[in-house]
Amino acid sequence: QVQLVESGGGLVQAGGSLRLSCVASGSIFIISAMGWYRQAPGKQRELVATITSGGFTNYVDSVKGRFTISRDNAKNTGYLQMNRLKPEDTAVYYCNADIYSAGWKSNYWGQGTQVTVSS
Repeated sequence: QVQLVESGGGLVQAGGSLRLSCVASGSIFIISAMGWYRQAPGKQRELVATITSGGFTNYVDSVKGRFTISRDNAKNTGYLQMNRLKPEDTAVYYCNADIYSAGWKSNYWGQGTQVTVSS
């Protein structure tokens, strides 16, 4: 069974930085696209950033220039480096990945990690 586990969330002051990690474990053949989403209270979940297996990245406009998504394929791990954080970045951040396992591609979600940015 494949699992995604996020870590690295916490409380930080505006202007600070956090680095989120997402570790995939289980019977994994290959991880295709990975992404980070976030959901603030009372709002819909939104896409923050994605990265393909080849390293092509894409970001929502609100985080461009501040956040960097990356991955270490050897470690089955994805990262989200968040700099110059703003109070509006406060949300639960979720890792998402398309993973080939046992001959099938499935989409997986992590349990989420809370990021709180104080003003």
